[in-house]
Amino acid sequence: MSACSPIPSTSLAMRTCWINGAFLPEDQASVSIFDRGLLFGDGVYEVAAVVNGRLLDADRHLVRLERSQREISLPAPYDSATWLDVMQALATQNGIDEGLVYLQVTRGAAERDFPFPSAPKPTAFAFTRPKSMREDPNAAGIRLHVVPDQRWLRCDIKSTAMLAQVIAKQAARAAGAFEAMMHEDGVVTEGGSSNLWIVRDGAVHTRPTSADILAGITRDVVLELAREAGIPVVERAFTVEQACAADECFMTSATSFVLPVTRIDERTVATGHAGPVTLQLREAYIARANRLTR
Repeated sequence: MSACSPIPSTSLAMRTCWINGAFLPEDQASVSIFDRGLLFGDGVYEVAAVVNGRLLDADRHLVRLERSQREISLPAPYDSATWLDVMQALATQNGIDEGLVYLQVTRGAAERDFPFPSAPKPTAFAFTRPKSMREDPNAAGIRLHVVPDQRWLRCDIKSTAMLAQVIAKQAARAAGAFEAMMHEDGVVTEGGSSNLWIVRDGAVHTRPTSADILAGITRDVVLELAREAGIPVVERAFTVEQACAADECFMTSATSFVLPVTRIDERTVATGHAGPVTLQLREAYIARANRLTR
């Protein structure tokens, strides 16, 4: 079967997924119980947005995927051109006008042993999810819940080993918040699955990239948009207290674009409404997305 050959639809509600070169109905797409992604979280992943039925910044996400694979010595089973074809085909076959495409690569199935197998056969799969991106119901403002950052020391790798983030985001949900604000001794690292920003005196502040955080693709785009608009940019860590006292606070991610933060736990950020800089950057991001996908 061709990497991008459509399959007959078996159910209106059943997604078409892709695994190891084949498009399959979701109830037929499965991996071995011996897959190292399942046993050890030994894998990496990416997620790209779909707007107007077309991929947004998938090329940037695939550059990061290649880096993540190199950092864990994981052989790349497919090149970027193949991935782009697969991701777009999935979006088209599943009728995704607006939503997300996820892809994941693991070291594959092998006898359970901590060291790498000598000749790994990676597992690769991808699937879609519809989601309202431009008319996000959370665009009026979200609440963050502050939690300690309990992750490992290589947060720059987009690893599938995300138990710490799962715990953080579950704590946020239990607290009635949309996202977690993770910190180390009061210094903000990032969100559970997002980069965090504050605005002070008209300038946007965000933590510089390092092994402590993931280099967000949406983060990079927002930095470019801010500079194009003449908004001063400061890449410097900030504290939870500084975030609570900021003129504005917002989060960025491929799954939510730019969302204003109006509350951090029980504290209201500034006026409790989305601020002008945040709104300007969200509008600029959506305008760019529309331009690139038409």
